[in-house]
Amino acid sequence: MVTRLSASDAAFFHMENTATPMYVGSLSIVRKPRAGLSYESVLETVERRLPQIPRYRQKVREVSFGLARPVWIDDRDFDITYHIRRSALPSPGSDAQLHDLVARLGSRPLDKTRPLWEMYIVEGLTNNRIAIYTKSHQALVNGMSALEIGHVIADRSQKPPEFGEDIWIPAREPSDTALLLGALGEWITRPTAQLAAMRSTVTEVATNAGALVDVGRRVAEVAKTVARGTAPNSPLNTTVSRNRRFTVAGHRLDDYRALRARYDCDVNDVVLAVVAGALRNWLLSRGEPVTATSTVRAMAPNSVYPDAEIDSTGPGQAISEVSPFLVDLPIGEGNAVVRLSQIAHATESHSTAVSLVDARTIVTLSGFAPPTLHAMGIRVATSFSARQFNLLITNVPGAQKQMYIAGTKLIETYAVPPLLTNQVLAIGVTSYNGMLYFGINADRDAMSDVDVFPSLLRESLDELLEAAR
Repeated sequence: MVTRLSASDAAFFHMENTATPMYVGSLSIVRKPRAGLSYESVLETVERRLPQIPRYRQKVREVSFGLARPVWIDDRDFDITYHIRRSALPSPGSDAQLHDLVARLGSRPLDKTRPLWEMYIVEGLTNNRIAIYTKSHQALVNGMSALEIGHVIADRSQKPPEFGEDIWIPAREPSDTALLLGALGEWITRPTAQLAAMRSTVTEVATNAGALVDVGRRVAEVAKTVARGTAPNSPLNTTVSRNRRFTVAGHRLDDYRALRARYDCDVNDVVLAVVAGALRNWLLSRGEPVTATSTVRAMAPNSVYPDAEIDSTGPGQAISEVSPFLVDLPIGEGNAVVRLSQIAHATESHSTAVSLVDARTIVTLSGFAPPTLHAMGIRVATSFSARQFNLLITNVPGAQKQMYIAGTKLIETYAVPPLLTNQVLAIGVTSYNGMLYFGINADRDAMSDVDVFPSLLRESLDELLEAAR
């Protein structure tokens, strides 16, 4: 089946470069069962779910002379063993070694002649654990007709649900001539629409801008966001290299809930305040000037209810909308409680605050939603020039009960967000089973000290907890 890429998908496909590849990653840690977790069982699990994510067996074909946007076509040579790979950590198999591996894998570009995703099964991790790292191109995941693979391979019970037999027969691949004639036909029958589509794609590529989940909605909010102007100068904004560093942090969700209740705010406000405190101390540790009025502007997309009633009949349905939200984190404020208060006030005045999706609602809509929601948040962020904010922070709700992958317990889950143009830090936060998991991706050269960030987050949270006692 041949389907033309949407304007935003085409923009994501074209805009990336070797320094800023446009894909969303996720790192799942599972408990190794007594019988082990075989490579073949993971292959089988993914193969059974592929009918729910048909894009994962399709590749992108360009149209000659760029006369139209590229198209999705079935990959007649699809080989799942190419996309799902095995890896192993050398002894002792530490978390630091795993994070180094994720950073290296995340730096590698995807092969654009094949379906745009990869999965790595990483063995040799200490404490009887196995890691599963996935990366999917941002053009592949739109949150509505196409979900991230981690969204569909997670199960609510240890025994995976039954799936019907998958009989997939790839469509014949069109020739270059057929694609060219199809594009010319569209120019003849709909010249105005084609010209508008070409202009849209070119503009989005040139400005590093994607599209909102539904173009044109919440126009007033977008206009207000754009009016904020460029972000403050910050060491977080410099040339991004091809190499990455990755680290993680995990906090008890109950600590954030206690602070939410104590200060009458939202859990997301507490998350942003904890990040603000960590950024403040990181800048001070570097000897950077931090004044009383210093701020760092974050793009922190919000998941919101769509205007129309959500149809939750299957994993291919729209699960929510995601709205842009720029917030100035008051890193110059030395009092942690005041920082939280200022952030809560900014969030409360945001026009979409009344329609934030409740975590229980979004998790029941379609499988394990966080991987797709992180991808949607990245889409929203790239709707704006990277000059308008200093860093991206995606924070999405996950299931507050035990989940399973291929019959094994999912014990930790981390987002691996991409770095945007001239932004050397991105943070993805996922709540799952009573914990908050921070995935922290950074440029290897500009932020070589990112390994201190987990301890800085812990100190920032402890400062708030101490003040609340």
